[in-house]
Amino acid sequence: MSALPATMMCVEIKKPGGPEALVPATRPLPTLKAGELLIKVAATGVNRPDIAQRSGVYPPPPGASDLPGLEAAGSVAAIGEGVSGWTVGDPVCALTPGGSYAEYCAVPAPQCLPPPKGFDMLHAAALPENYFTVWHNLFERGQLKAGESVLIHGGASGIGTTAIQLAKAFGCTVFTTVRNAEKAAAVTKLGADHAILYKDNDWAAEVKKLSGGVDVVLDMVAGDYVPKNLSLLKQDGRCVIIALQGGASATISAGLLMVNRLTLTGSTLRPQSIAIKGRIAQGLKEKAWALLEKGTIRPIIFKTFALKDAAAAHAELERADHVGKVMLTVS
Repeated sequence: MSALPATMMCVEIKKPGGPEALVPATRPLPTLKAGELLIKVAATGVNRPDIAQRSGVYPPPPGASDLPGLEAAGSVAAIGEGVSGWTVGDPVCALTPGGSYAEYCAVPAPQCLPPPKGFDMLHAAALPENYFTVWHNLFERGQLKAGESVLIHGGASGIGTTAIQLAKAFGCTVFTTVRNAEKAAAVTKLGADHAILYKDNDWAAEVKKLSGGVDVVLDMVAGDYVPKNLSLLKQDGRCVIIALQGGASATISAGLLMVNRLTLTGSTLRPQSIAIKGRIAQGLKEKAWALLEKGTIRPIIFKTFALKDAAAAHAELERADHVGKVMLTVS
């Protein structure tokens, strides 16, 4: 095995701002701590939290790299003290605490998984952030079960395309909101039973008319969507908030919550413990990896950029024309 280089190419946030704040740089390799793997990164995904971090509103948690990047796939380059089950050179995909916009990234071993069989590195790198998020929020917090109905906002996003496919694979009826007819056609092809154009319609009235009510809502908008989401839930329904694109505040009826025994919950993934992320990883390996290997579900990749062009990749994601993931490859 060749020795590791002393430095690596990465993309750092010069100062908070627009996509142009992302600048290629050279840095020393990350220091490997006990319990971590050093990954030689082949590809990484571009996610909304990366944009929030670049804009200066989502600082990395204490101890995490200041470089953006929340997922990666590549090969194991070095193994930290106390880590078993991995060999240098093994293919790996991982939910990273940050730092994957780089040629090398250090990641706690419990957050690392072998890619599903047959997956190349680009498609393996498109899995962690979306699949960890959807698994934890839709199936663990939202308790979505076969035979239930679910409303997934932002159906054409990386999260949305993942959630639609997983919900269908587990035998659920899927309603989703999207921006335009092209996106509606794309998500219907992925299995959504009903795709509602949120710009042109009173989407809540439309969902109510089509469904009579749903069991679970996965919401990345929040703000004034929250009371509408709650009004759509059947008795014992669950609403799970995972992002705040419409704002952080909402006025809700506590009476509605009580009478219909509703659950309003939410989470962010990044600040959670390594132990929780490790548990989510094992759930995915047991329940979702076989579906990926069979081709029942798949990551949807919209466009791929070279790591040095991360600024252009961010501009692409912010245009919001995508269906699926925007990705970066590291040569």
